[in-house]
Amino acid sequence: MSARLQAGDQAPDFTLPADDGTSVTLSSLRGQKVIVYFYPAAMTPGCTKQACDFSDSIDRLQAEGYTVLGISPDKPDKLAKFRERDGLTITLLSDPDKEVLTAWGAFGEKKLYGKVVEGVIRSTFVVDEQGVIELAQYNVKATGHVAKLRRDLGLGA
Repeated sequence: MSARLQAGDQAPDFTLPADDGTSVTLSSLRGQKVIVYFYPAAMTPGCTKQACDFSDSIDRLQAEGYTVLGISPDKPDKLAKFRERDGLTITLLSDPDKEVLTAWGAFGEKKLYGKVVEGVIRSTFVVDEQGVIELAQYNVKATGHVAKLRRDLGLGA
C-alpha cells in the first residue's frame, strides 16, 4: 500500500482515458481547482449515489471554480454506460492498472463487511490551482459525501 497523501503534498500527475474516448491530464488543469475522487466500481449502488450527487452539484461546484474527476478501475466503455444510464455530467476516468489509485494512496487494504481485503479506498482530494493537495479524505462515505465536502470547502450544503 502506498503512503497516504496529505494537504500540502504535490498532487501526483496522471493522464487517463475518459469515458468519452478523450484523455485527461491533471497537470493540464493547472489554474483550476480540481476535485479528484476515487470509487470502487461503476454501476454499484454506493458509487452510483456518489456519482449522481457530484453530477447534481456540478453546476454549483463549477460556479465556484471546481472541475470534478471521478476515477475507478473500470474500463472506459463501462464508464460510458454508467454515464448514459445515470445521466452523469462529471468526467469519469479509467485506471484499470490501478497505477493512479496506488500513487494517490486510494488502493490497498480496507475493511469490507468486517474482513480485510485489498481494493479501492473511496477517497476524495481537492487540488488547488498550483497542483497542490488542499484537502485529502480517505474512507469517505458514498452517501452524503458531496454535501459534507461542500461544507468542508465553505460552499454551503
